[in-house]
Order: sequence, then structure tokens, then C-alpha cells
Amino acid sequence: STSALPSSTGIGVGLVGFGLFFIFFGTLLYFDTVLLAFGNILFLSGLVFIIGFRRTFTFFFQRPKLKGTSFFLGGVLIVLMRWPLLGMLLEGYGFIILFRDALQDFPANQDLCLLQLLQKVGDSSSMV
Repeated sequence: STSALPSSTGIGVGLVGFGLFFIFFGTLLYFDTVLLAFGNILFLSGLVFIIGFRRTFTFFFQRPKLKGTSFFLGGVLIVLMRWPLLGMLLEGYGFIILFRDALQDFPANQDLCLLQLLQKVGDSSSMV
């Protein structure tokens, strides 16, 4: 049988999927350190399988993205040191900085901004 994806890409997608599942599940279980750490490791290794080691390295260590990379990888390290809440906050901030350009192009984000603008206009015009 022929596959549309190379085998390493399929493995990477599976690793990223399981990584996101463990991160989500670890968050639901009140920031369980082991699940979050395992999710982080799976997510990062899956990224390497999908786009390759060299492209992953060059993505994270571009000059304009060093701030986001340091927060993201620092958050991963803090989670591994068993401070899950602080680590996830740092990871989230780093993730937002790293993927700021991609998140601005996301259509749902534009709809959300429009919805917030409409709510502000509605709130300011109320007489109560």
C-alpha cells in the first residue's frame, strides 16, 4: 500500500499528537508534572521527526525568535524540574512569541478580535 506521508513524518505526527494529548491531560489533572514533562518531550521529538533536526534547530534559534525560544525551552526545563505551573506559563508565553506571525494569520483569531471589539462597543453604549 502507498502512503501519502513518509514514514518519519507519520511517526512525527503521532508523537506530536500524543504529546499534545499528554500536555492537555496533564493540565486537566492539576498540572501533573510527569504527564506534562512526557508531553513536552513527545511534542519536541515529534517536531524533529516531522521537519527534521536541522530545520527544527534553525527555526528555534533564528535571531528574532531567541526570546520566544528561551521562554519555551526554559519552560520545558522548569517543568522537568517539577515546577509545572510556572513552566507551563513560561512555555505558553514562549509559544505565543514564537508563533506570533502564524497566529495573526489564523482566521479564528481575527473573528475573536472582531467579537471582542463588538462586545466593547456594546458595553460602552449601554445606559445601565
